[in-house]
Amino acid sequence: MSIAVHSLDSISATKTVPRRSFAPWLAPLDRLAATTASTVSKPLGQFEQAGERYEIPRYIFVGNRSGDAPIRIGIFAGIHGDEPEGVRALAQLAQLLETLPDLASGYALSLYPVCNPTGLEDRTRHSRNGKDLNREFWRNSAEPEFRLLEAELASQKFDGIIALHTDDQSHGVYGFARGATLTRHLLRPALAAAAEFLPVNYDERIDGFHAREGLIEDCYDGVLSAPPKARSKPFEIILEAPGLAPLYLREVALVVALRAILVEYRKFIAYAPNL
Repeated sequence: MSIAVHSLDSISATKTVPRRSFAPWLAPLDRLAATTASTVSKPLGQFEQAGERYEIPRYIFVGNRSGDAPIRIGIFAGIHGDEPEGVRALAQLAQLLETLPDLASGYALSLYPVCNPTGLEDRTRHSRNGKDLNREFWRNSAEPEFRLLEAELASQKFDGIIALHTDDQSHGVYGFARGATLTRHLLRPALAAAAEFLPVNYDERIDGFHAREGLIEDCYDGVLSAPPKARSKPFEIILEAPGLAPLYLREVALVVALRAILVEYRKFIAYAPNL
């Protein structure tokens, strides 16, 4: 009788990581969409991957009317599949706004908690096709996630775009300020709010970029952003939670940072006519 002998390496190589369901993270958003008038579920679109169908969820939260045209903000999370904090933070944000509706007064918020559904299922940074979804925007990618998200960014003409991420090498929160010149004035109070729960990363260089008090004004090419030829440039903020901190603190830090941005931008809109 012969016995097959396998090395530990060959055994571990055959193991597959079970797919995880992100439905529980979306459950609070789905409940709000089913039970309140403020939140509507409108999936962005569907695509097929190896015979399986996926969709990119979209939830629209409309705050109390202020008489003017609503301020349109797009908030994106789950772009990297190994960063679930942003997904959960968006669900917490929607619940907070439902409890404290004045925070969203005058806003129409489009929430995209799962931009990379296959990566979130597989627990990987990249999509199942091996693509880093935060490096190929506006590069004529044929990947279905890019086509859906780019079409949305082009059609919505957001006043502001916020992306939620986690840096597994960072010991503190920080952010990228891009787009409109006011962006850095929104990011600073957001970092200050997050600092109530987690430290700000004050390193002079973060992720290879020059930084000042947790704020970076340069960025990688191909990140999720407004169309390059957009006539009106929205503010664009990338919030980075520190992967070395406890999960629940990362989520809370992102939520309070988002809250600060909404408060500060409404102040800017109110003061802008007098500038």
